Amino acid sequence: MIHAATQPFKDWIEEQLNFLGGIVYLIRDCLREGFTKPFYWKLLIEQIYQIGFRSFPLVLVTSGAIGMVMSLQFGFGLEKFGGKPYVPRLVASTIFREIGPMFTSLMLAARVGAGMASEIGSMVVTQQIDAIKALGTSPIKKIVLPRIIACLIILPLLAAMANVIGNIGGWLVGVSELGIDPQFYYRRVLDTANIKDYMAGFGKTFFFALFIAVPSCYFGLSVKNGTQEVGMATRKAVVTSSLLILIGDFFLAKVFWILEKWL
Repeated sequence: MIHAATQPFKDWIEEQLNFLGGIVYLIRDCLREGFTKPFYWKLLIEQIYQIGFRSFPLVLVTSGAIGMVMSLQFGFGLEKFGGKPYVPRLVASTIFREIGPMFTSLMLAARVGAGMASEIGSMVVTQQIDAIKALGTSPIKKIVLPRIIACLIILPLLAAMANVIGNIGGWLVGVSELGIDPQFYYRRVLDTANIKDYMAGFGKTFFFALFIAVPSCYFGLSVKNGTQEVGMATRKAVVTSSLLILIGDFFLAKVFWILEKWL
């Protein structure tokens, strides 16, 4: 009875250890092959388009809506205490440091992470990965690296756009719903937008990009027993990437606060 009760826990521990080991080996292979020729520039550009350009409408809607909601909630909450003039500073600081980078990363984890895992998993099932190996080409260089590098390039740019769009959404609500003077709101955002706030959020996006791309590629390559596992790999990729972003955000925020004190 005790053995039967503890077996699921042991299976879970084994699965997590296999995941950690697989991630380490995948990163090792990427570092080893990333500095050797050939470089598949066309594949990289294609992934930049797929990940970046096609994700922009999603980021646009999400960041704008979040900025509007934050401005509305802060405004109604602080109005009781006469703190409505602090809304622009609170909204801008929160978007720059946390909301802009994190929600952009979560949206990409849902869209891009699922796409990567399902696409690579389908390639494994249809033996396209085996065909690449048979032709003497590395799947790491042709499949994994373009996606990881594209995420590292695109996610910081999308987060920067989300910061701007989120503040525009906050400005619209602040002016139309809260009655804040447009010029006053604009000046307060500019006063708040110091380099420390911006870099604290911007620096996280490079880690979030790895949290999305590496597990998604790993789960896609781990598919073995047919198309049913493609769906499982997609689910695991999205859940794992999202959890890594949310948990990692806490530790990264702490690290950046410590760095700010030192600098």
